[in-house]
Amino acid sequence: MSKTKTVYSCQSCGTNYSKWVGRCTSCGEWNTIVEELISKEQKPYEWKSDVRKSATIAKPVALNEIMPSLEFKLITPDAELNRVLGGGIVPGSLVLVAGEPGIGKSTLFLQLALQLHPKKVLYISGEESEQQIKMRADRISSQQEMYLLTETCTQHIFKALEQIQPDVIIIDSIQTLHSNLIESTPGSVSQIRECTGEWQRYAKETNVPVFLIGHITKDGSIAGPKVLEHVVDTVLQFEGDQHYTYRILRTLKNRFGSTSELGIYEMQPNGLRQVSNPSEILITQREEQLSGIAIAATMEGLRPMLIETQALVTQTHFSTPQRTATGFDLRRLNMLLAVLEKRGGFTFGTKDVFVNLAGGLKIDDPALDLAICSALLSSYEDKPLAANICFVGEVGLSGEIRAVNKIDQRIAEADKLGFEKIIISAYNKKGLDTSRYNIEVITCSKLEQVYQLLF
Repeated sequence: MSKTKTVYSCQSCGTNYSKWVGRCTSCGEWNTIVEELISKEQKPYEWKSDVRKSATIAKPVALNEIMPSLEFKLITPDAELNRVLGGGIVPGSLVLVAGEPGIGKSTLFLQLALQLHPKKVLYISGEESEQQIKMRADRISSQQEMYLLTETCTQHIFKALEQIQPDVIIIDSIQTLHSNLIESTPGSVSQIRECTGEWQRYAKETNVPVFLIGHITKDGSIAGPKVLEHVVDTVLQFEGDQHYTYRILRTLKNRFGSTSELGIYEMQPNGLRQVSNPSEILITQREEQLSGIAIAATMEGLRPMLIETQALVTQTHFSTPQRTATGFDLRRLNMLLAVLEKRGGFTFGTKDVFVNLAGGLKIDDPALDLAICSALLSSYEDKPLAANICFVGEVGLSGEIRAVNKIDQRIAEADKLGFEKIIISAYNKKGLDTSRYNIEVITCSKLEQVYQLLF
């Protein structure tokens, strides 16, 4: 009989304790310590044991003696996924995809599995039966070339992998898997850590990319400890509002590309549609001009987007005015209001202010500042802005409009969408060739100049 060890583990951060405590000293959470039984005597199941036993202990190798791999990234039919992964799927990579329940994670990767033919894709599900997945696959696509395995024990899964030898593995979800080496329940910190470690070893030794689908907790973090994010190569966040049909695939960590990329999808009855032009969903089509609306040219990674910023300024009926921001940093909104009041003389101290970014997006690009200020002034004066104008610029504490990066891409995107004027910082003018664009580029260095120009 194998010896077992009792460990008290925090379900939030994964810290282990020798006895139960009320509050975790590492993350500060209360009542997250759970007792778990961990077995230490069993040995893990060894896939391709003859290969692993023949491999000797690793030796130091000179970097210039290592031959580069001839395998390139696997380009998928999903251009949005290729963008967030850094150009495609890297062989041997371990990718964690997290999101709220019902947001569309399983639909997205079942759709990916059906599109990767003739690659041999194995879809491992611990949440749904074969009939349920078949029904969803029939709704998504008529292409049915993929393998399906409904199993939760990792030892049984590795035995099946020796027979199938897939090119890509998708696991839905990592919280449902369990290993016989750990006696705790599936979904616990120990089980998630052990299962993820087994898949990491498999991916690196067989050079097969593995996608792990995971859930997030009610506070928005990935279910399981932060060690999950350290083990995997890439962490993708699939997010969106249940009341909107649009979903955003955002990169939180990527060893093979940029972490500022995002992909946009639209949820439809037959699956997720790629949104190649995000500006089509971020700019509202209006029949009449309304005050408090300004268009900003923002950047997410290498992708320029034009997004509609909305502001509402009304007289407050309380002793403390309200400040509400949706999709925009509330602290930055307070800073912009202070700048407008100090440098421009506008009395926002007696006004309720509401700011919203159209489309349900959350953007932290500083280039949004000028558009937010313009929308606030438009609502304050109750005068609509021209529909053919957009804004790019960061606002400083002294009221100056600071330069932003990648100004060429922002202007080109506004020009492509038919805008006639764009207001940028005067400090971005250096080295900028405006003759290449049909759009009129207006430069301003102070908020006062923008106000005089608009009103």
